[in-house]
Amino acid sequence: MLPTTYLGPSAWYEAFFAARRANEQVLIEVQESFVKQTYRNRCFIHDAQGHEVILTVPVLKVEHKQLTRDVQISYQQHWQHQHWMALKSAYGKSPYWDYYADYFAPFYKRETKWLIDLNDGLHDVIMRLLRNKPDEPLARPVHTTTFMQVNLEQYWGDGTSILDSLMDNGPIE
Repeated sequence: MLPTTYLGPSAWYEAFFAARRANEQVLIEVQESFVKQTYRNRCFIHDAQGHEVILTVPVLKVEHKQLTRDVQISYQQHWQHQHWMALKSAYGKSPYWDYYADYFAPFYKRETKWLIDLNDGLHDVIMRLLRNKPDEPLARPVHTTTFMQVNLEQYWGDGTSILDSLMDNGPIE
């Protein structure tokens, strides 16, 4: 079982693939109380100069003990444009940007109501690109139906988004 992430860290994807190789069903925990300032709605990338950049998806006011599955994205700020410009600036000269940018662009042009839907959609694109099957749809992640405790520390590694590796190295399969 894994927590949901926004453009998750490489270590999260390593855990995902390890579970798949072990023929384990990978569940995404959505029944937990949403925790602010976590990878659920933010990621870390490196800009063209190698500096760490934090991208955060703003969410509507989270009520006390609101479930992750119920968190809505706020569009009061122009975060999509800011994130897209940051991604373009960080990866625009990367070897795979020209091949992959069009797969990510729609997420920064349309509004998605629920954070979990944004994360699941981005995860789907990342998985297809990592597997070098960009046009082959994958099954949507399976969400938990009851709360299951997750040991979060094991999934972060250095915390850098999988995009750093994907844009520089391309698919892994």
